[in-house]
Amino acid sequence: MGYLVLEGGAEFGGRMADPDRRALALAGGPEASVVIIPTAAAPDHNHERAGQNGRRWFASLGARQVHIAPLLDRASANEPGVAAMLAAARLIYLLGGFTHYLGQTLQGSLAWQAALEAHAAGAVIAGSSAGAMVMCQFYYDPQRGVVEQGLALAPNACVLPHHDTFGQRWAPRLSSLLPQAVLIGIDERTGLINDGPEGTWTVYGQGSVTLYRHGQAQRVASGKTLSLDEKPR
Repeated sequence: MGYLVLEGGAEFGGRMADPDRRALALAGGPEASVVIIPTAAAPDHNHERAGQNGRRWFASLGARQVHIAPLLDRASANEPGVAAMLAAARLIYLLGGFTHYLGQTLQGSLAWQAALEAHAAGAVIAGSSAGAMVMCQFYYDPQRGVVEQGLALAPNACVLPHHDTFGQRWAPRLSSLLPQAVLIGIDERTGLINDGPEGTWTVYGQGSVTLYRHGQAQRVASGKTLSLDEKPR
């Protein structure tokens, strides 16, 4: 089984290099195949620019094989060629943007099944902002103000991205809507990777992670580890 990377947004700059370098190392190093999924940026036609930003960013970190998946809608999510690209990837990166569109496009698709198979074989799946949100069992759609079922790579969890800017304002509402779930507030340019012993996660980057459980908030600084099943350590 591979690794998961949940990032809080404002990717491709500053100390976001810390979690992304770690993700690349876990994927196998500079020669690992990196595939960027720009789907969440498609509704406002920002996918090409965002995808190229991602390509340049990972190249700057030393990655030599960075590809942008032509995955923009439900039809392309079920293209065998797109699925084959993801099946061969060692690091799959979901860009931010329109959360519900991303979740609905990937859910049950041929491409996402290929991504899961790659992850089962050791690949890293990473996401920033909307990309991190849909990876959890639950995600919040701020445009409609409702909770949706996500892709469930992180069970019983819901990410609050951009926590240090606006994401923390979602916490009271989501604590009410998801009283039994763990809410993961991730600051911008900060990532959380399940690379610790016995299933623990490590915080990387310039900010911190705040866990909300049963009405209690606990902040975990960069460099520290935590468990999504227990209190942070």
